[in-house]
Amino acid sequence: MADALKEIGCNKCFGGFLKRYQHQSDSVQCTMKFQVYFPPGAVTEKFPVIYWLSGLTCTDENFMVKAGAQRVAAELGVALITPDTSPRGLNVEGESDSWDFGVAAGFYLNATVEKWKNWRMYDYVTKELPQVLAANFPNLDTSRASIMGHSMGGHGALTIALKNPLKYKCVSAFAPICHPINCAWGQKAFTGYLGAEDKSKWEEYDATVLVERYNGPKMDVLIDQGGNDQFLKDNQLQPEAFVEASKKNNVAVTLRIQEGYDHSYYFIATFIEDHLKRHARALFS
Repeated sequence: MADALKEIGCNKCFGGFLKRYQHQSDSVQCTMKFQVYFPPGAVTEKFPVIYWLSGLTCTDENFMVKAGAQRVAAELGVALITPDTSPRGLNVEGESDSWDFGVAAGFYLNATVEKWKNWRMYDYVTKELPQVLAANFPNLDTSRASIMGHSMGGHGALTIALKNPLKYKCVSAFAPICHPINCAWGQKAFTGYLGAEDKSKWEEYDATVLVERYNGPKMDVLIDQGGNDQFLKDNQLQPEAFVEASKKNNVAVTLRIQEGYDHSYYFIATFIEDHLKRHARALFS
């Protein structure tokens, strides 16, 4: 894997370096790209990592370009990792027919329908990418990791953290899709990737179901949700369902409705510093 990793971009930023890489993925069987922001001092120090999972239509680049997170990461001494949102270049029939399924819409699950067998973003994010980082970057401490995301990526961050509570020190989300088995985006994705016959497969990737069944160590979750988010109004996100389900188990959820904010990166940029500081406190504790 180390021989396959190739640096394809590098920019100095707030004293550190934002670098883009590509490699041949074993999980999804195609070339995958990801970005790493190395804070200042990464040549001689070892830093914990925060994984950011992006939403529908996004790539590995959106967060790094739009969120304004590098300044805060530089000050806190944390590395930021942004994977892509799906396999690309496989030329599966219909993969680009719609914006909410296929390319750029991997939903951070392992598909079981044969046609979409390469859509294994859950394995990529939780297993392969951390292994690639550990094998190639001795200045990154992948044993100290946290996870966060937006929209579809918020869904990914919540479900991955709930399924792997000992792997991540902290989890937070912006406008996550909290109850995908009960909304149009999730039903379309889960039918396509997991099939319609066995709905129990869907429950494995639904944060509201997972938090209701959770029996792991104490977990604190922060969710910021724009009050003027069109997708909140369209019932795609359903954070209240997640909060209600969390009351049954050892999960403390802070849901902040940020009035006037929408679903965009303007919303994320406004509150990203608060999230990163929360993650840093957990990572350095």
